[in-house]
Amino acid sequence: MPNQFKPVIFMLLSTFSLSITGLLAKHLSEQISPAVLSFLRFSIPCILLFIFVIVTNLVGRNALDQHSKEHQRSGSKQWLPPKSMHFPIVIRALCIAACQICFLISLQSLSLVESVVLFSTGPLFIPLLEKLIFGVKVSIVTVFGLTITFSGVLLLAGDVSGIHFKPELLLGLMAGVFNSGSQLSLYRATKGNMTPIELNAWTFLIASLCLIPAMMMQGQGVLAQDVLSLTNADTHVFHWLVIVSLALLVINTQVFRAKAYKLVDSGSQLAPLIFTNLLFTSVWQWQFLEHTFSTHQLQGIGLIITASIINTFMPRVQAHYIRYKAAKVVSLSPKGGSPLLKL
Repeated sequence: MPNQFKPVIFMLLSTFSLSITGLLAKHLSEQISPAVLSFLRFSIPCILLFIFVIVTNLVGRNALDQHSKEHQRSGSKQWLPPKSMHFPIVIRALCIAACQICFLISLQSLSLVESVVLFSTGPLFIPLLEKLIFGVKVSIVTVFGLTITFSGVLLLAGDVSGIHFKPELLLGLMAGVFNSGSQLSLYRATKGNMTPIELNAWTFLIASLCLIPAMMMQGQGVLAQDVLSLTNADTHVFHWLVIVSLALLVINTQVFRAKAYKLVDSGSQLAPLIFTNLLFTSVWQWQFLEHTFSTHQLQGIGLIITASIINTFMPRVQAHYIRYKAAKVVSLSPKGGSPLLKL
C-alpha cells in the first residue's frame, strides 16, 4: 500500500470505530451514569493494553541476547514513559476524560447525531488552543467559523423564536473543545518514541484515575443504581458484553488515530477525515434509532459542518494562492528565472 494512503486508511478505521462507539454509548448512557461509564470506558482498555505491553516487553526481552546486559537495561527502561512525554500524556488524559463526561451527559438528552456533530467541532477549536498555548495568531477565518458554529448550535436548540438554549448543547460543544485539546496533545505525543499502544495505555490509566473523584461525587444512590445495572441477573451479561465491545472499539479508535498522526507532518492534514464520523453515525441513527430532525436542526447541523470544513480547508487555499502569486511574480521578473517554476 502506498505510504500516502496509509494515514487515510488508519483515520477512516478510527472514525468508523468511533461511530460504533457512539452508538453503543448511546444505549449504555440510558442505563449507567456518565462518570461510571467513562471510567469503565477507559479502565478496561487500559488493562487490556497494559497486558499487551507487558507481554510484548517480556517477549522482546527473551529475544534479546541473554548475555548482553546493555540490552537488558535498555529493555527495562521501556516500562515507564520518558520525561519528555509526561506533559502531553497528562494533558491528553485530562482532555479525553473531560471530553467523555461532557459527551455522555449530552448524549442522555440529545440525539446521537446532535451529540456527535457537537463533538466533531473539535478541529474548529484547535487554532484557539494553539493561540492560548503556543501564542499562534487567530485568523479571521477562525473567528468567522466560530460565529457560524454558534449560530448552528442555536439552530440545534430547535425553537429559534424563543431561543431555548439547552445546557446539553453547551456540554456537547465543550466535548468538542476538549476533543481539540486531545487531538493537539495526541499529535505532539505521537512524535515521541512511544508506540501507539504504550501511549494509549498510560493515557487511559491517568484518565481513569482522574474520573474516580467524579464517580465519588455522584452520591451513593447513583452508584448503587449503576452497580445494580451491572449486576442484574437479567441484563448484566448483555451490558458487560457491550462494555467490553466498547473497550475494544476505544482501543481501535485511539491506536489507529495515533498511527495516522505518526505518518503525517501536521495534525490538520487529517482533520477533514474526522468528519467521516458524522456520515457513519448518521447511518447508524437512521438504521437503528429511527430519529428524525426538524428543518431548523438540519440547518444547524449543516452550519456546524460547513464551518468546520471551511476552517480546515481555507488555510490551505490561502497558502496555495500565496505560493501561486509569489511564483507568478518571480516568473515575470527579469531576474526571476524560468517561468516554468513549479508550485
